[in-house]
Amino acid sequence: MNNYIVSARKYRPVTFNSVVGQRALTTTLKNAIASGKLAHAYLFCGPRGVGKTTCARIFAKTINCLSPAANGEACNQCESCVAFNEQRSFNIHELDAASNNSVDDIRSLIEQVRIPPQIGKYKVYIIDEVHMLSQAAFNAFLKTLEEPPHHAIFILATTEKHKILPTILSRCQIYDFSRITIKDTVEHLQYVADQENVNTEPEALNVLAQKADGGMRDALSIFDQVVSFTGGNVTYKAVIENLNVLDYEYYFRLTDCILSNNVVDGLLILNEILSKGFDGNNVITGIATHLRDLLLCKDPKTADLFEVGASIRDRYIETAKKCSNEFLYKAIDIVNESDLNYRISRNKRLLSDLTIIRLCQLSSPQAGPEDQKKKQVIDPIFSQQETTPAPNTANPVKTSPKPPQSQLIAAPKSDARMPSAPTQTKEPTQKPVNIHIGGLGVSISAFGQKKEKEEERHEMTIEILNERFTPLQLINEWKAYAEEITEEHHLKNTMLNCLPNLIANTVFEVVVNNPVQEQRLTDSGMDILSRLRVNLKNTHLKMEVRISEDNEKKLAFTPAEKFNLMMEENESLRKLKDEFGLELS
Repeated sequence: MNNYIVSARKYRPVTFNSVVGQRALTTTLKNAIASGKLAHAYLFCGPRGVGKTTCARIFAKTINCLSPAANGEACNQCESCVAFNEQRSFNIHELDAASNNSVDDIRSLIEQVRIPPQIGKYKVYIIDEVHMLSQAAFNAFLKTLEEPPHHAIFILATTEKHKILPTILSRCQIYDFSRITIKDTVEHLQYVADQENVNTEPEALNVLAQKADGGMRDALSIFDQVVSFTGGNVTYKAVIENLNVLDYEYYFRLTDCILSNNVVDGLLILNEILSKGFDGNNVITGIATHLRDLLLCKDPKTADLFEVGASIRDRYIETAKKCSNEFLYKAIDIVNESDLNYRISRNKRLLSDLTIIRLCQLSSPQAGPEDQKKKQVIDPIFSQQETTPAPNTANPVKTSPKPPQSQLIAAPKSDARMPSAPTQTKEPTQKPVNIHIGGLGVSISAFGQKKEKEEERHEMTIEILNERFTPLQLINEWKAYAEEITEEHHLKNTMLNCLPNLIANTVFEVVVNNPVQEQRLTDSGMDILSRLRVNLKNTHLKMEVRISEDNEKKLAFTPAEKFNLMMEENESLRKLKDEFGLELS
């Protein structure tokens, strides 16, 4: 039985020209070798699977080649190259810093550095995952890394450059490896498929490249997995099924439902996707990516940024023609908002359904400008005088229906005071019946108006209250309302952590830390204002909500601030302080 070797190892590059997606770095290394200008320390950093260790090995083999080729590559025929290819070279040492990260390991390495090579010019030390070295090991390595023997070259490789000490970085030439593009990954996968006699579809290889996220090793590993699943016939459908990836077809069907305002079919498609085991957040992010791709395909110049197969790109271009830019902007904004709120949502399925419903109503004829920015200042609502026909009966009116609570606590937007007494028309027919609810007097009167058709109507007016209150009273009422909240715990925590600050006689401000808290207070603003206006007996009360710009923090009251608030509440404390000449320590 033949020993099977995975594609990531079997097709590992052995020359600079065979390295995929790092042409600038390989050219720099080849020119440095050709000119003989070699540094004593290199740092290769970048994501996983992009060729850091591979380039380090090729570089080490090439600088020790006894007869390099004209193009700057190793000959693979001399004694040094053969020893390296057979993995018995004594000039190249690899150290895994993840498992050899102590001071003793570095000291052992420093002792080996002193020994010159027997074959070739240089001894190359490749330290992989160098960021795993301990602080003491880094410090022990500093002097040797700065002034090594002339025959020693260090190549450090890491995926987390930010964890390396600045003193180490300053001693190395730094090479940043980039993620391999989808186009380069697809071309290399096609080359491997041709070598292995595997039938492939371009769309299938494109999905593999996207799944690899810029890492060639991951792409080859996934390729081997799919080949085993399909038996050598890698199709788009088989890749989707094996990797459990959402098909483009679902997104195109959702787009058709959105454009046709078909909410029912949109919800059915969402349920079909979720029933296959996909998470709702994956669906929302997938829709966002799909809408972004449609936006790119609106213009031929940006369509090149969309790295997919030709057939799928054509379908995206055709679908993009049906969507206006304004529609795509609003849809992307809705999906992005849902993505931000998904983690904190308590009913995630409902949030996913609402996202589909809002998208399907975007192009509805009766849809209004719902995406306009909401005002963050919650103003009182004018209570318009409502008139209803009076019943034709001879009996006098004894009672009147209870007005809605929103009408009882409403106040005008301006600061102009309205007369507390009800204004009567020319010919009153009945005496007003006063009903007192929650400290507010409400007068309900029935008047007769002579027009073309004489009708008896009831007219409701509101008594305006404007009693003064202290900041301490406002804070106490604010906390009392928050403590009574039993279901919306997020709102309760927001109110307890963000206390109101009275900035005018009837205007107070609430400073929050993030847009989520701002939205909670904005949505519940009228309920909060209703309670505060009743308890504080001031119908002109207004609330303003804003996000802290410089992350300002609310500090606890100092003793002096507490005493000042108490003096505002109780004038006797001020007299006591003045008469006895007291000072707050």
